[in-house]
Amino acid sequence: MANTTSLAAMEEKIYQQVNQYRVSRNLPPLQLDPRISEVCRAHSKAMSEGKVPFSHQGFEQRMKILSQSIPYRSAAENIAYNLGYSEPATQAVQGWIKSPGHRKNMEGNFNLTGVGVVQNAKGEYYFTQIFIRRR
Repeated sequence: MANTTSLAAMEEKIYQQVNQYRVSRNLPPLQLDPRISEVCRAHSKAMSEGKVPFSHQGFEQRMKILSQSIPYRSAAENIAYNLGYSEPATQAVQGWIKSPGHRKNMEGNFNLTGVGVVQNAKGEYYFTQIFIRRR
């Protein structure tokens, strides 16, 4: 299983790749917020443990938690999971770029983001990225 350091490096890689993609579309880069990443990690962990299905289930609750510390106008979420890739983070971002709904979130009018990556005992990686437009 990946250790916390390599998971943090994957989160950073996703953050960098999403921003590179935004800049390539003449969009401003997103600012990484540790409070958002914490909520993303919790959702990735819940999915990886089978506590919630692989879905956006509970998104409203995640936003309710974040709204206590970050007043926001709009928000969106991308999730992914994969197994057996040498670059799981890149694989997730490439999948999002190829998916119209996920790409729309990446290109959205947001200015904050957070990323959470968790690996379970089977070796599967679960990814959550939340995008927020601060008020």
